[in-house]
Amino acid sequence: MIEQLRRAFLANFRSQAYQELLTELERTCGTPIRFRVAETPVFLPSCLLEELAVTGRELTERLLASQRYLAAAEQAIPSGYRVKGRFSHPNFMTADFALVRGRSGDLEPKLVELQAFPSVFGYQAELAAGYRRAFGLDPNLEIFLSGLTEEGYWNLLRETIVGPHDPSEVVLTEVDPENQKTLPDFRVTAERLGIAVVDIARLEAVGNRLAYRDPRGRQVLIRRIYNRAIADEMMAKRVRLRFDLEAEWDVEWAGHPNWYFRVSKFALPWLSGSLGGDVKAHPCVPPAAFLEDFLAGPGYEALRESGVWLPERREAGAVYEELLLKPLYSFAGKGIVFAPSDAELSAIPASERGQYLVQQRMQFEPTVETPEGMTQAEIRILYAWPDDGQMTAAISLVRLGRGKMMGVDHNRDMEWVGASAAFGVGNAQKLEKSTPFR
Repeated sequence: MIEQLRRAFLANFRSQAYQELLTELERTCGTPIRFRVAETPVFLPSCLLEELAVTGRELTERLLASQRYLAAAEQAIPSGYRVKGRFSHPNFMTADFALVRGRSGDLEPKLVELQAFPSVFGYQAELAAGYRRAFGLDPNLEIFLSGLTEEGYWNLLRETIVGPHDPSEVVLTEVDPENQKTLPDFRVTAERLGIAVVDIARLEAVGNRLAYRDPRGRQVLIRRIYNRAIADEMMAKRVRLRFDLEAEWDVEWAGHPNWYFRVSKFALPWLSGSLGGDVKAHPCVPPAAFLEDFLAGPGYEALRESGVWLPERREAGAVYEELLLKPLYSFAGKGIVFAPSDAELSAIPASERGQYLVQQRMQFEPTVETPEGMTQAEIRILYAWPDDGQMTAAISLVRLGRGKMMGVDHNRDMEWVGASAAFGVGNAQKLEKSTPFR
């Protein structure tokens, strides 16, 4: 987005450097990278990243301040996944933003979704550092947010994930972690923090404690769990645990599982103002309504009043070109339907409609120049929030794409798209040269 740096990067780009980046990432992470890494990072004004970070924090605060919202979100947690133990705030937050062209013609950030769940904190730091080394980028380009240094970043993650405990008593849990595409992140995190990576299905109950087996087969009691197991995947795969997830266990959660449901796409209708109540609407949130409210009428009218083009009344043959249908608790873009028809929406059984919403579709503005043409960027802000600390914007993550979907799984057959990183440039920041290269 900073034209001078963008053009300098393209002029100096070498395919060999990109291959060196991929090789170094696999070496650093200790495993192949099984998703597409973009050929380029993006160069953004630091003020834009700061604006996004502040907005994500404001949206989170609005939700956590509403007892009505939290009570409704609590009821959305499915049976079998109501984990004991309560915390005043989530340990992790992510906020995804699109850049769209506003009515004034200027670029404006719009929220894609919020999620109170960890992201690839470990991998993302390595990816950004890898871009810097492979392409010889200026050391003054900023990777971390909130004024964090690399040391401060990892100290923040250590405080949030490990807390006061011995790392040997802390585990990162996931469903079959060795076969997850996010394994590179698990490996980096485990190496940096000294914690074990354990399949959640292999945790054992020992009285009111949970334990895992170390590489020698010895049983190790767990003090704290860095939870990366997504409930949606556990339900879809019918994962059988060796312990009752809803029982009372003497263990701490770094990222309590219930927060996955408390702050999610479930929040979008609240933050867009379609439900009224005590959650103040935010202009960066596109109009959204729960599917059952849309089909019943109030949600339909709320979207029309907010500016979404819809027929004056629902029609059996209508196709809602400006809408997306989204499952509330899916991940990686699964289950999203573009321009759903009224027939498709009505065909969802009444008992399942509470698991979906409809949202105004955003037109991502192509802002990143590449040899393959102008490309869209989705920017994610990653926050860490220690038990007794503050919600801190730590780093950003970028997805580049040229199709309808921005996830790395949806642009596999293209070049100059995929997982990327952002480098921030402050207004008064002086680079060593007028280009991003040393």
